[in-house]
Amino acid sequence: MTITADGSGTADARSRFVPATASLAAHPAWLRLKAAATALRLLQAADGSVPDPANRPAAAGHAGTIVAAVEEFAPLLPHDAAYLAALAADFRRWAGAGFGVPDFLDSLNAFQPQLVRQDGLVHLVVFPMYTQNGSPDRLLEAVLVEVIWPEFVAGLEAGDYSNKLFVPIRFLDFTAGYDTNSAVLFPETVAMRETPAFTWGAIFADREAARFRRVLRAAAQITSLELPEEAAALLEDQQLAEETFVMWDLIHDRTHMRGDLPFDPFMIRQRMPYFLYSLEELRCDLTAFRESVRIQHDAGAPEAARRHAVLVQYAVIFDRIFRFAVTGKRVRNYDGLGGQLLFAWLHQHHVLHWTDGKLSLDWESVPDVVVALGHEIEELYWRSIDRPKTAHWLAAYQLLTRTLTPHPASVWAKGPDALPLAGPPRELTDLVLDDEFPLSMFYEALAKKLRPVIESTAGITGRTAGRTAGNGMGTAGTGAAA
Repeated sequence: MTITADGSGTADARSRFVPATASLAAHPAWLRLKAAATALRLLQAADGSVPDPANRPAAAGHAGTIVAAVEEFAPLLPHDAAYLAALAADFRRWAGAGFGVPDFLDSLNAFQPQLVRQDGLVHLVVFPMYTQNGSPDRLLEAVLVEVIWPEFVAGLEAGDYSNKLFVPIRFLDFTAGYDTNSAVLFPETVAMRETPAFTWGAIFADREAARFRRVLRAAAQITSLELPEEAAALLEDQQLAEETFVMWDLIHDRTHMRGDLPFDPFMIRQRMPYFLYSLEELRCDLTAFRESVRIQHDAGAPEAARRHAVLVQYAVIFDRIFRFAVTGKRVRNYDGLGGQLLFAWLHQHHVLHWTDGKLSLDWESVPDVVVALGHEIEELYWRSIDRPKTAHWLAAYQLLTRTLTPHPASVWAKGPDALPLAGPPRELTDLVLDDEFPLSMFYEALAKKLRPVIESTAGITGRTAGRTAGNGMGTAGTGAAA
């Protein structure tokens, strides 16, 4: 058997063309490309151009090295032949035009990784782009990745959880923009002349899994939390954790455009109170949780899917209440707020306990309580199409304040009579405090010990997690072992 024109085929067939992935990160062509991209980045302005004429000869030399490396690498990746040819052409055009604001639309349109989601398939990705949670500037980035597509995930995606745009990947190597917290590769971040219809979105499941494992290990030790056997298995097995995150992300990602949504999809860029984004992201996670409960109890589901469904439930809870809640600055931190809400909801429904300085959960009762929170958000959404925008915002705030305590200085907390409801919606948004829902006393104490561990995960990958975890854990001051 050989790989067909569309790149499909078995892993055995692919292996005839692509060498072992471990060797690709050490391939001379990749090393030259990475070095040239790193050097060219230093000459770029924030918009991706090389504005200083004195730097353009050096930029041309680096671009030439990159093109030669891409052409040398191309035979190893026949499934990306059209993209790599367009990539070389985009670099030549950029150099020929004097390194103005880059335009890599042609190569971006040719890169279609969602068409062949095959476990272990390698992609070389090179674009001028910004990296979320990394660099805000459109600098040149080069990433060597491989697809994670286990058989049970392929079965889920082919059945009830179709998500044609979703591409889970792991790092093989990367330039400086990804030596950060960035765990996504999105086409909208690429420098281009016009915005096309985006056909894929990639998530680094190995980075998500690696930082989850490190943070959960520390959090469990700090809080004296006794992990269930299945959850403890995630700490010992990076591949198991990666596959768990792929399943979680598969369902989460598709949920953004499914359900009884407000008329304006939340993913459209618009200015609104940040807590609405909190509820949207949490809604998607709680949907993944609910569907995982369903799969777990589906006797007709494959065993691998049922096993991972249990693990997704632990991952959603622990990542949300530990890492999400105390990660990042307290400035419109919508992911942090979602973690705070889930923790407080579990506590106030008496399935999470902080007693005698130890954290515990009543696991048999947890699923029903978590699903109930998801239903609260879904009810809010269902009612939204019958409400004006301002009324929807107020209802969302009331949902949050039934569980969380807002800042004492909040104008919103004083109720509708204190708000300028007759004015434009932006006046309401301006009155939302940067930290409208401050951390509880529990989280203030936890954050002091856990944040150094979270910070130590910047740049982490599945391959580096094991050998760097000891250093990261040591910074926490908890005495936790790696």
